[in-house]
Amino acid sequence: MFNVVGSRTNEADKLSDKSVSFWKEVMLRFSQNKLAIIGLILLVIIVLMAIFVPIFSPYKYSDQLGLYNTAPSAIHWFGTDDLARDMFVRVWYGARISLFIGLAAALIDLIIGVLWGSIAGLSGGRVDNIMMRIADVLTAVPYLLVVIILLVVMKPGLIPMIIALSITGWINMARIVRGEVLSIKNQEYVLAARTLGAGKWHLIKRHLIPNALGAILVTMTLTVPVAIFTEAFLSYLGLGVSLPQASWGTMASEGSKALRSAPWRLLFPALFISLTIFAFNAVGDGLRDALDPKLRK
Repeated sequence: MFNVVGSRTNEADKLSDKSVSFWKEVMLRFSQNKLAIIGLILLVIIVLMAIFVPIFSPYKYSDQLGLYNTAPSAIHWFGTDDLARDMFVRVWYGARISLFIGLAAALIDLIIGVLWGSIAGLSGGRVDNIMMRIADVLTAVPYLLVVIILLVVMKPGLIPMIIALSITGWINMARIVRGEVLSIKNQEYVLAARTLGAGKWHLIKRHLIPNALGAILVTMTLTVPVAIFTEAFLSYLGLGVSLPQASWGTMASEGSKALRSAPWRLLFPALFISLTIFAFNAVGDGLRDALDPKLRK
């Protein structure tokens, strides 16, 4: 009764292929971004050097070796400073502190911002209005002014620096999460979960945060370099960690005083601050492009 005209083998092959999951497709698109891969490799190298160089180096960051302001050589790769301390081990010890401050501040911003934005966006109405007005009041005060005042009140150190950076740093994360929640909470699956009796925390944990994870990851990735740069700036002003500890900012501050006689003391900390900020921004831009639904094929 029917004549077989022929089959479209190409389309049949496409239909028979296994569908690629969302996160696998994100990783595939991210791996095709050469700049993001370069940034990721740089971050891995910097983190590994920060972990292992202070452990295996024959010198400690506070050892005074008797060689003052010597230029980079085969013995001291980054030279020495005015107190005869090896700059190579101090740079990578400073990387530990700078990265720890940046990651810790970003993690605190993540926790507070996600909770604040999720509750505000899901509750709506008066609760949302009050919570976001509080955020607006905190934003009205300049960020650096708040951080500097807090560090002046508290004694400079690692924990006060993290607290100062986190006091208003979560607001941007909260606003982004709130915007994502407002667009997600009226979706059919969220309404179905509400109809079945799901509570607010169940909705936030199971539906809202997982579906806003792309924007959260990108925002957190771009928050880390801001925290690192702010820490370096404040340490340059003398509000950083206490001596003899060193971050990249304190080393840059010390090196700027000997710019003409010993330029390597400023060059290496400034170079690694720039490379780290570039790497985080490249990875963040790569994640943003990979998670963009408009680029999905």
